[in-house]
Amino acid sequence: MSRARAAIAMAPRTAAAVLDDGAMTALRRVCDLADGVLDDFASPSAPAVLHDVELLVTGWGCPPLGPAVLARAPRLRAVVHTAGSVRGHVTEACWERGIAVTSAAAANAVPVAEYAVAMILLSGKRVLERARDYRAARRRDDPLAVPRHLGNHGRTVGILSASMIGRRVIGLLHPHDFRVLVHDPHLNAAEAAELGAEAVSLAELFARSDVVSVHTPLLPETRGLVGRELIASMRPDAVLINTARGAVLDQDALAEATGTGRIRAILDVTDPEVLPPGHPLWTDDNVLITPHLAGSQGNELRRLAELAVAEVTRWAAGQAFAHPVHRERLGMIA
Repeated sequence: MSRARAAIAMAPRTAAAVLDDGAMTALRRVCDLADGVLDDFASPSAPAVLHDVELLVTGWGCPPLGPAVLARAPRLRAVVHTAGSVRGHVTEACWERGIAVTSAAAANAVPVAEYAVAMILLSGKRVLERARDYRAARRRDDPLAVPRHLGNHGRTVGILSASMIGRRVIGLLHPHDFRVLVHDPHLNAAEAAELGAEAVSLAELFARSDVVSVHTPLLPETRGLVGRELIASMRPDAVLINTARGAVLDQDALAEATGTGRIRAILDVTDPEVLPPGHPLWTDDNVLITPHLAGSQGNELRRLAELAVAEVTRWAAGQAFAHPVHRERLGMIA
């Protein structure tokens, strides 16, 4: 029985970082893997590979799989993506052909959710700010004089979007002493309760929460979703955490609110990325900006490869993907 023909399609740097020797060996064990890495479908070597390929293992840097590319890949039946979102390369032409698609979004959700929960806990005790002040003063706070609103006991955490990451954050919050609210237009009260959260309106989420963690995908209807009115409605000293996409927030309104010290913010994503040097968020002591590090990095990339290899193995054995991406659910995927 002949084995399926597969190829790697991503930036060479991505392939080197994500697909280590063990992953490559595992892929070759279950399919006939073309030599090299495709990062340009117009390269001289691409036509021969595309002509025979049945499955593409894609990653960051994969060019779009548009109609012209698919016309040169008549046997292509599946795409296994080693990262989260497939919007950058899986086009309408792929869905129209009926190409099966899977991604490692579930694996990438793990470190993002861990980051969000860590920041929720750290922000409750103002760990980063108090460490900065301790370094400057070389003197401990009097623990009995710490303001009564500091701490994590009984805080209310609002989760914006029950996306894959949002749901995982809710699950990770279960052992902690929080009230958890969630807003998602696709989630009803019973479904929210099953997750361990209370379903609320968008306005109520921002007005009631001590911390709002944003996990909504960037879509035309969510661009600027967290605007001036919602930010103004947040409780004094509330914290806004964004690990989704920078453009979901109105950053000018956020800078005004954090600049006065009324609220705080933790941003792993901005718009643009990186912010220009003179942007006020850079120098705002009430804002922590991290360099889009919540997602898979370092040894966490191995988790992406393991999921992708497992999906290729399933597909090569004639089984359905365990983590399929469905066209109709793209609007609900971050």
